[in-house]
Amino acid sequence: MSDLFDMGASIPDSAPRPLADRLRPAKLSEVIGQDHIIGEGGPLGQMLLHGNLSSLIFWGPPGVGKTTIARLLADEVDLTFVQISAIFSGKADLLKVFEAAKMRRQNGKGTLLFVDEIHRFNKAQQDGFLPHMEDGTIILVGATTENPSFELNSAVLSRAQVMILNRLTPADLELLIQRAEQVLKKPAPLDGDAREALLEMADGDGRALLNMLEQVFAWPEKVNRAELSKRLSRRAAQYDKSGDAHYNLISALHKSVRGSDPDAALYWFARMLTGGEDPRYLARRITRMAVEDIGLAEPAAQRHCLDAWALYERLGSPEGELALAQAVVFLALAPKSNAVYAGFKQAMAAAKKTGSEPPPNHILNAPTTLMKEQGFGDGYQYDHDAEDGFSGQNYFPDSMKRGVYYLPAERGFERELKKRLDYFARLRQKRTKE
Repeated sequence: MSDLFDMGASIPDSAPRPLADRLRPAKLSEVIGQDHIIGEGGPLGQMLLHGNLSSLIFWGPPGVGKTTIARLLADEVDLTFVQISAIFSGKADLLKVFEAAKMRRQNGKGTLLFVDEIHRFNKAQQDGFLPHMEDGTIILVGATTENPSFELNSAVLSRAQVMILNRLTPADLELLIQRAEQVLKKPAPLDGDAREALLEMADGDGRALLNMLEQVFAWPEKVNRAELSKRLSRRAAQYDKSGDAHYNLISALHKSVRGSDPDAALYWFARMLTGGEDPRYLARRITRMAVEDIGLAEPAAQRHCLDAWALYERLGSPEGELALAQAVVFLALAPKSNAVYAGFKQAMAAAKKTGSEPPPNHILNAPTTLMKEQGFGDGYQYDHDAEDGFSGQNYFPDSMKRGVYYLPAERGFERELKKRLDYFARLRQKRTKE
């Protein structure tokens, strides 16, 4: 049976080969970057050292070597390398792969099945790997740019080790350029500044860098940064509005605001906008920050965010985005308090625990004779008639211990609120003794 998915077919030496293919490492030690997993002390290095390769999930951004490392692993442990993509493969394709792997195994040869974009398979398709992983028919190596804990079945994850691959550093990318220069036996036609710009344009993606180098090496003359920018398009920033990048960046923005760093907050705000995020989503999240992390320490924060939101709706992009940026800076520099946020959570927990307790009779209205006979409203003290405008009565259920939920911070406007809270606490204690 022929196996359409085997990747071992030879290509004539005379055939044109892309630069990325010509630079493809022949062994793991030639892989640039990812030393934390493939080095001698890394988990893959240890697996190979002890000859116990298990199924793996490679999680990382595009262009960092997931496919290359999987192929080289197969070579290291003498397994047939088979590659499929979850985007283009269905149930019938998987059945063919598993059947071929079974036949291969009967002939004494194992299979390393590399599944690109494995998170695109649905639950049933992912479950289909399990029996073949368990009986040793395949060693599964899945690749994903999405968080496996959200996108992959727990059954698959329990049978595979997740390894995180990092975006390539500028130093890693520079090594790629040097390797290309050695293979092509000529320097890249870039001055120093343009060379640095090329690394920036690649943005940690080795595949993107090699694709751009393919064009660069075809130029007859050396170019500077300005000319490079005219001739090449910058790699689009990795940003999926429904994926990990979305949640990672909004988390970074939120924590920068909470950490009172306006520069970092503006940077992450700009990153999301340039990635194509809806400014209305950002307006909503910024307003949430005002409620959650600033609260009554700066009561004007909420109004500032709502005004910025309204301005954006009036002006649209890009002018309206400036109003949102002003709100981001205002929040970052505002005094911070989550006292109401924390107090509300505690009050909610108490309400769920004591949800059937009635209010004390003295604070209930008595519009009917029956209710008056039952003592509703008896003993209620009208606070405006009390000394200092404060009666100090109990407003919690009779059977419930008085709760303390709101603990204002000694920052911003809440410093004043704490003074008021302490004042009423002293009065309440005084009224109780009376």
